This record gives sequence, C-alpha cells and structure tokens, in this order.
Amino acid sequence: MTIRDLVGVIRTRWRLIAFCVLVVLGATAASTMMTTPVYEATARVYLSTVKPADDKSPGGTYAITQKDLNTYVAILGSPAVQEPLRQRLGLPPGTGIDVTGTVSELTNVLDLQARSSDPQRAADIANTAGPVLAEAAKKFSPLLANNNQVVEAEAITPALAPTEPISPKVRTNLAMALLAGLVIGIGAALLRHVADTKVRGDEDIRKLSGRPILATIPFVKGSDGPVLTLADDPHTHHAEAIRRLRTNILFVDVTTQGHSFVITSSNPGEGKTTTSVNLAIAMADAGSKVLLIDGDLRNPSVAKTMGLEGSAGLTTVLLGRAEPADVIQLWRDTSLHVLPAGQIPPNPSELIGSEAMSQLFQKLAQDFDYILIDSPPINPVIDAVLLNQLTHGLIMVVASERTKRRELEAALRSLETVEVPVAGFALNLATGSSAAAYRYGTYGYGQTAAVHGGRALRAQSSRSDRRRSARTR
Repeated sequence: MTIRDLVGVIRTRWRLIAFCVLVVLGATAASTMMTTPVYEATARVYLSTVKPADDKSPGGTYAITQKDLNTYVAILGSPAVQEPLRQRLGLPPGTGIDVTGTVSELTNVLDLQARSSDPQRAADIANTAGPVLAEAAKKFSPLLANNNQVVEAEAITPALAPTEPISPKVRTNLAMALLAGLVIGIGAALLRHVADTKVRGDEDIRKLSGRPILATIPFVKGSDGPVLTLADDPHTHHAEAIRRLRTNILFVDVTTQGHSFVITSSNPGEGKTTTSVNLAIAMADAGSKVLLIDGDLRNPSVAKTMGLEGSAGLTTVLLGRAEPADVIQLWRDTSLHVLPAGQIPPNPSELIGSEAMSQLFQKLAQDFDYILIDSPPINPVIDAVLLNQLTHGLIMVVASERTKRRELEAALRSLETVEVPVAGFALNLATGSSAAAYRYGTYGYGQTAAVHGGRALRAQSSRSDRRRSARTR
C-alpha cells in the first residue's frame, strides 16, 4: 500500500477512525476522573548529631555516615517511625503513611517524599517525618547511644502543599489516549479496507479496468419510487450528473459513430434501468429523437418505471403480431420514444439473437438519432453480449457500496472473453466525497458540461436529419 492509498483509506473511513479516537478518549477520561488523585510533597532536611546540654563528658561527637543515612531511610516504613508520625499528625491508628527518602551522596542532606490524596496532608507528613526520624535514629545507631548523643533534623527546604497531583496525569493520559485512538482507528480502517469487497469509488473501478468513468451519479435520499429527476426535478445534482453522463457519451459516440448503446450492469439492483431512463430523457431534452428499448425480456421494468403500458412491445413485434409504430409509445410531451419489452417469452436469448431482432434494429436505427437499450445484467445471463452485437457501445452501471469487486471483475472478464469492450462506466448511487467530486460552488461542472453537451447533441441531431434526408432522396 502506498502513501496515497493510505491517505485514501483515511479519507474514506475517517468516521471509523474518529469513532475509535472518541471511544479511547472517553474511556481514558472516565478512568482518569474515577482514579483517586495522589499528591506528592518533598521536604529537604539536614541531619546532624549533638550532645545533650547537660553532658560534660570529654570527647567529640559522632559523625553520621552514609551507612547511617541509608539505615534511616530504610526504617521510614517501620512502626518505630510510622506510629510516632501518626500520633503527631493526629491520624487514627493503623492509617497508612506513604513516605520515602533519598540520600545525598556527598552530604548529610535527606530528601523526604510524602504522598497522600490530600495535598496539605502530604506536606505535613514530609515536614513531620524529619524530626520523628531524628528521634528514632538513636535506636538504630549503637554508637550514638553509647556516646549519649542525639540526632537533630534541620529543615533546609520545608514542604509546601502541591497544587497538581502526580497521578493521574490528565494531559499525559489524554495525549496517550489520542495517540492510541489514532493507531487503533487507522488499524481498524486498514483492516476494514482489506476485508471490504465492495466498490466504493472511482479508484476501485480503475483498478479493474482502464476504460473511462463517464459520470458519478449521486444517491437520491428519500426516494420511494422511480427516480426520474430529469423530468420531475431537473435542477438537482442527480440531474446534473445524468447530463454529465450524456455529454461524455457524446465523446464515445464520436469514436463509434453508431448512436446506439447498451446500458447494463454486473448484477441486478445496481440502477441500470433508472440510469437508462434518465439518460434517454436527457438526450431527448437536447432535441434528439431518442428510442429507449427495454431489452430485458426476463425482468422488464422500463414501462413500469415510466408509467407506460407494457403488455405489448418488443416481443410482440418479433413475433410478427404488430409493427414497431403500433407499440412504440411517445413519453409525455418530448421526443423520447419507448419500446417496452412486451410479454415475457420462454426463450429471451434466442429472440434477442435472432435475425428478426437484427432486422428490426437496423430499421429502427434509420428512424431515430439515438437508441438506448436497457439490458439484463451480465453475470446471470448472456443477453447483454447479444444486444451489444446490434449496438455500438456498452455502458456499465456500477453501484457504489453495493457492487462487489469480484462480481464486477467477473462481468468484465466475461466481456473480455467474447471481445466485447466497455465504452465507459457510470458510478451510480454514490455518496459522500465521490458524489461531490464534480461540484464547484453552487453549480457543478456537470451543469456546464450539460450546456455544451446539449449543443453537441442538437448538432448531431441536425447531422442525423441531413443523413436521413439524403437517404430518402
């Protein structure tokens, strides 16, 4: 995985990362708040030996050694020190007192550290521990007792009540929690990315095919029925994306000069019919005479989507029971014509691949500027390949976060086996940054492209009219 791939994963799954960070931060904050704070106070004392005032015996005083100081530090936790310390502080018997010491290597200076949940008590323990220790020192130093000497503790730096606890360290804990949350979140995002088998955006399609992505069509929220935005709400981003698809198909059409396309997908439920209908409406809006054929003879849905009668249609013509003009329906007040599928036959593949279908398509191609065929999905059946033999381009609809990469790869492999190239892809049902990639401000690039695309369609429509007129003459 490259740095670019990692950044892409983070951008795509930032919600998961943010969730992990918040969970770790929240758990750490709760644990920190529930932890009893511990305050530490330090008093520095100087220990020395002196003779009592009434002692007139000759001889010098005994000097405290490093060994003696280490002994004093060792007895800080013993009852000989703890009990007198509790009495002086007025603490109940058995109350634990946390006090330790550190010996200076060169002097008789002793640092006494006291810890308590009460900052003032910690300071009191540290300041009281020196004199109490001096009183108990004689018990653990025989030479002092023999010389009738006592130890005095002189405070060099008295302990003050601390203002902040040494534990828990809130800032350190939260900083470590933030780092841990990021590591866990990014790890979870990478794991989710590796385990994810669905197509999420353009990059997933580009990894499987070098063919262009003609449009990214956003998901329409709150839609209960067919989404015909080109007719019902033509100023939405969804409508702009369809116009963008129409415009980019023009460039494909320049290379094929066939003016006919099959719209298909790898599996059912990816939005190919809705895309076909909206694309046909967009082409008709630009002034072209468009025919939309429901080529899905197994599960026809174009007539139902557009609110048309679908009992008679393509199969009726192929059986010789009607002429094309008898079953082709004009949709609303437009130049869009619709040929429904008709009755579902027992042999749809044979009908689509028949000579009658080929002759019918050649005849229809003379009467319309553009022909779009809504085809069955590729993976279940072979019908899309047969229909592609009639047309001059195949548009693959891929549903974002619904189409699985292995299913799309299988469909592309099937097409490659029979040498059927994909003219381009339409990423459908896109959400988030993928759906907004073409927008700029209030208007999108797709809207600008739609204007030029409309002009190009009208120009091609005029050329088609001139060609038909020439053939008639």
